[in-house]
Amino acid sequence: MSSGSIRRGNGHNYFASSDDSKICVVMVGLPARGKSLIAGKAMRYLAWVGIPARVFNVGSYRRAGTPQPNANFFDPHNTEGEKMRRAAAEAAVSDMLQWFQSGKGVVAILDATNSTKERRRWIHERCQEANVETLYVESICDDEDLIMNNILEVKTTSPDYKGQDPEVAALDFRNRIRNYEKVYETIDDNEKHFTYVKLINVGSTVIINQIKDYLSSRLVYYIQNLHIKPRSIWLSRHGESEYNLTGKIGGDSNISERGEAYARALPGLLKKSGVPPNTKIVIWTSTLKRTIQTAHHLAAETGFEKLEWKALDELDSGVCDGLTYEQIAEKYPEDFAARDEDKYNYRYRGGESYRDVVIRLEPIIMELERSENVIIVTHQAVLRCIYAYFLNTPQEQSPWMEVPLHTLIKLTPRAYGTDEQRFKADIPAVSTWRAKGTSAKHQEYPTEIKA
Repeated sequence: MSSGSIRRGNGHNYFASSDDSKICVVMVGLPARGKSLIAGKAMRYLAWVGIPARVFNVGSYRRAGTPQPNANFFDPHNTEGEKMRRAAAEAAVSDMLQWFQSGKGVVAILDATNSTKERRRWIHERCQEANVETLYVESICDDEDLIMNNILEVKTTSPDYKGQDPEVAALDFRNRIRNYEKVYETIDDNEKHFTYVKLINVGSTVIINQIKDYLSSRLVYYIQNLHIKPRSIWLSRHGESEYNLTGKIGGDSNISERGEAYARALPGLLKKSGVPPNTKIVIWTSTLKRTIQTAHHLAAETGFEKLEWKALDELDSGVCDGLTYEQIAEKYPEDFAARDEDKYNYRYRGGESYRDVVIRLEPIIMELERSENVIIVTHQAVLRCIYAYFLNTPQEQSPWMEVPLHTLIKLTPRAYGTDEQRFKADIPAVSTWRAKGTSAKHQEYPTEIKA
């Protein structure tokens, strides 16, 4: 990507075919088929690559009037319930179209069952009137184990069942599904004029129809890589390096004595984080020595497969590679100030910006979404970008996040977000974090280093 195409505040140009393309992604499917998980992930992915996106969840609108209805509310013969559900859908679609009209949005995701042809036709007509394209995403699943996992997930995380007995909630939710099954109509040949993607049994079969533009095709490619199987992702920076001790950035230095101690402690830290028995985990590192050395004992003790990725290498600091922040501030004062001003878009001379790192990490994210349990041992800037993707951190904030050394972060994707836990090793390390606007002075560290 040329430097001229990176424009502040206009990141979506990298992705969209034209500035005026607007797409409504319409989720379709029975409850417990992973629709909210897909919707949330798609929104976070779009925001991560710089496209203004928002989820409009019809259930949230319905909850404003009916906070915790039982399954009977969703019976197709319940005229009052049907009327209220229709009102919630109309409110969500009106707000969505208003959001598009205000010029704030490029992609909206309408998260609901949208289970009848009549409902889908109505959404299409409303969008067409507003010059908004529709892309239907239907999740079909008849795998009982996966459905049960999703029911367990929903009954513990959905606002509809907050504070309720889990068994009662599960039973009610099953009855709700049965009510939807009475009227459910899958997308078929009568709707072949629509742009749609069908994901059958978590993407084991994917049917794609009438994809016309670049933005839709990228979005479909992302969606077809998703799965809704339960899993976790572990993130860790490399152990403290020799460059960390002296405050230098970049380079390909070895880990320090304390970094080696962290590498030895990592298998125990992973175990402490709660890995279910017989869980297969793949280890990913960059191609730089400090990450490979950090993952060495983990791979040796567990026998897990280990892969090296060039795309996981640290942000390229160009002419500043091997310098301390103090030296950069002295040698390139204007660059140092410019980076403080807009760290996400600032590109080192002959090097990269955080935006560049996100673009090269896109294939990593696709592979990560296809995979199940993965532990990634990488670098501060890269880890910030991956973390921001899962936690939906705004672009301008992500480069300033504190990601300490000798800490294992466990992320568990859920239907309504991502759970995070941190496990700190009892091994000291220097802090490489610098807050915005602070001096470039490197943190002092004790000369006596105890492993």
